[in-house]
Amino acid sequence: MTWWSSAPQASVETTRDYITPRASDGPWRSWAITLDGSDTAIGWVSAGLRRAKVIELGYLLGRAHWGGGIAREAASGLLDYLFEVEGMRRVFADIDPDNRGSVALIEALGFKLEGVLREEWETHIGVRDSAIYGLLAREWAQRQH
Repeated sequence: MTWWSSAPQASVETTRDYITPRASDGPWRSWAITLDGSDTAIGWVSAGLRRAKVIELGYLLGRAHWGGGIAREAASGLLDYLFEVEGMRRVFADIDPDNRGSVALIEALGFKLEGVLREEWETHIGVRDSAIYGLLAREWAQRQH
């Protein structure tokens, strides 16, 4: 949670309160990431509708599961759904530029850096910049063939 816009939650109840509004068909929706054969969530992927055909991608994965391709698989599956089923034209991600793991993931998925918003967020680790990465439906379709 170092790079998240808020500090780590102190309890399961706080986490539940945070994600419950994102589980419905509201502007933000979230899906649990689980390992095959398990019903225990190890993270989540989220999508927040910003305007017609434009959606923000978010994800979180427990540290014990970093580096194994799980976040990439989950995000890739969500991108397939957003572009192919929901017909989104653009997906973007807002990332702290110092979050090297997230930057590497998003670039591996084909997102392009579009700009940096300086001192955009006040977080639990101070005032932070936002790197905005974007991916267009046609770019995703070209990567899939």
